[in-house]
Amino acid sequence: MKLLTSLRVGDLELSRRAWMAPLTRARSTTGDNRQTPLHALYYAQRAGAGLVISEATQISQEGQGYAYTPGIFTDAQVESWRLVTRAVHDAGGRIFCQLWHVGAISHSVFQPDGGAPVSASAWTPEGEAFVGDLLDDGPQVPHPEARPLKTEEIPRLLDDYRHAARCAARAGFDGVELHAANGYLIDQFLRSSVNQRDDAYGGSVENRLRLLREATEAVLEELPAGRVGVRLSPTGGPGGSYDEDPEGLYTAAAEALSGRGLAYLHVVRPNDHTGDGDGKDRGGAILDRMREAFGGVFVANGDFSPEEAERWIDEGRADAITFGRLFLANPDLVERIEAGGPYNDADPDTYYGGGAEGYVDYPTLRRPGDPLQLADAAE
Repeated sequence: MKLLTSLRVGDLELSRRAWMAPLTRARSTTGDNRQTPLHALYYAQRAGAGLVISEATQISQEGQGYAYTPGIFTDAQVESWRLVTRAVHDAGGRIFCQLWHVGAISHSVFQPDGGAPVSASAWTPEGEAFVGDLLDDGPQVPHPEARPLKTEEIPRLLDDYRHAARCAARAGFDGVELHAANGYLIDQFLRSSVNQRDDAYGGSVENRLRLLREATEAVLEELPAGRVGVRLSPTGGPGGSYDEDPEGLYTAAAEALSGRGLAYLHVVRPNDHTGDGDGKDRGGAILDRMREAFGGVFVANGDFSPEEAERWIDEGRADAITFGRLFLANPDLVERIEAGGPYNDADPDTYYGGGAEGYVDYPTLRRPGDPLQLADAAE
């Protein structure tokens, strides 16, 4: 199967084209947002992926939007992630850190000054913020209105991206993925429904692409281009944001990222998990245009079965495919693909929060009643 063949990405030779997608699991420590040995076990169990992309990881306190999600901006967080990267490397895997700023998809309880979250413009996202036990009326409360990020604040934001990239390198990650997808901060600057700015970051497509370009350049100042990927999503995501011309906007975004020597472009197609899986562009017409515009290693995501993933790679529509919930429930997914299944079903009740249950206790083919332990992963 081509899905299980090697792929050169930057200066890395990855063993497979089946990768693990970033998956928020909300199990980091309360208050300081660190990883633990439990996280190291979870990731080591899945190190058979050609590349593991970490759960979304906030670049600053301002960038947090959900309870119990990890950070990559303090020394304690860096040290905690070293447990994870070491475990993945000891198990023979490679791992990138996904750099995340949620923008408006947040709540004042997460903000360093207790103020409003920031976005491209004043905007109140649909839905609710997951605050866990941080507020008495939690675990979910309405999003407050976000304030527009001031033009003079953007250099500080770019410094946060630079700092997080440096921290990821210190933590032992093989590279980083800039999270510019799913309706979060950079995507809020891209999308016409949110971005109502009248400065150099608003109005035309060229202006709305500016923060994406500058954030990418900020990360590239800290890491080699071949160790930096970018994630985009033409539709979907929390909060209800959208663009009036997604095909034109995101094709332009792919073109703007092309020619920089980036490791890859990672694109999410419409799917049920992002709330836009009603068949609209299910075949990936936008992704085909974005692949052509980007011209480098192209990675697709969005409810792929192994069989469909194989077809996409065989047809040249993608170079690699990321699997989310399949990797969540099948730590040995690569072996199961090779064997033609069977596959465990994921338990939605344990997606977010909690401990080992639904996190590190999914059975494998080799250990049907005895999940892989950390000591085994390090052998």
